[in-house]
Amino acid sequence: MTPDTHFDAIAADLAPRGAIAGAMFGKRALKAHGKAFACLKGNLLAFRLGDGTPAHTEALALRGAELFDPSGKHRPFKDWVAIPAAHAKTWPH
Repeated sequence: MTPDTHFDAIAADLAPRGAIAGAMFGKRALKAHGKAFACLKGNLLAFRLGDGTPAHTEALALRGAELFDPSGKHRPFKDWVAIPAAHAKTWPH
């Protein structure tokens, strides 16, 4: 399954709970209550998990995971973790 296809599946699964597909920095994103909580950038799916939470720590421990830097200018968002498509099985859906 491609990252785009997987993202579509996540969006469809979360739509009944109020998630809306949109854009963030020109990339595909999922939003709830007007705020983005997931963003697809190439082969990375970034999630807003909250710095210091167990989910954030667990996500960063995955091989290739990193803090999400949407601009690519070495200014990552500390609350967001970008997870490579190689770990797509761990992406929620």
